[in-house]
Amino acid sequence: MNNQHGRPLGVGLRAARANLIPALVIQIIVVAIVAAYYFHPPAREWLAHLAELKRRGGYLFSFAAGALAGGMMPQLLKVAVFEKWRVRRENLNEIVFGVCFWGLMGVMVDGVYRAQAWMFGTQVDFVTVFKKTLVDQFVFTPFVSIPLTVVILEWKHQGYRLAGLSRVFSLRFYKQKILPTVVSALGFWLPVVILIYCLPPLLQFPLFTLALTLWVMIITWISLAQKEGMRDEG
Repeated sequence: MNNQHGRPLGVGLRAARANLIPALVIQIIVVAIVAAYYFHPPAREWLAHLAELKRRGGYLFSFAAGALAGGMMPQLLKVAVFEKWRVRRENLNEIVFGVCFWGLMGVMVDGVYRAQAWMFGTQVDFVTVFKKTLVDQFVFTPFVSIPLTVVILEWKHQGYRLAGLSRVFSLRFYKQKILPTVVSALGFWLPVVILIYCLPPLLQFPLFTLALTLWVMIITWISLAQKEGMRDEG
């Protein structure tokens, strides 16, 4: 009985441990970028060009960056590292799905950053960063972005069929499928998000995309682990 209740959290914790080193590397890189922005003028100038590109591109930039970081890069890394550059039809299908879904998620995240800038302001101080992080990690993430991602992946795993998908609205589904991902998300994204909000608004989304590729690999790991677990129980 205890094992059954502990299992969903265990999946999230195992995913966090399995990806600990890559997550720390990404977090260190994010720290370095934020530090470079404030203390290294050449880096600040280069980041200013990136911010201008984001300003001009708007939501189209967000879609393209999300599609590239979340949809294409994880599959390219998978093909290069695990499949020795043997591209299969499954990889192409995953890229098409990933480009569409993570592109749209990129637009949604960009919208959240803009909304928070409107609600709380664009200044970088403790109170503002705290408010934005609180809304991001303890409202948007556990109740919007993670549930939406898990439900879409569940729909994908069952062949894009709607039959039986009503179970996603149950508390049991949240505990077994969504909660493990929320646990991993908190450990991975909380330090990153704090640093994201320490930058000006136009640089927040580009910094988000830097970490997105690894996050997609983590969430895919969790989703496949849950799928295999369901198959074993069956």
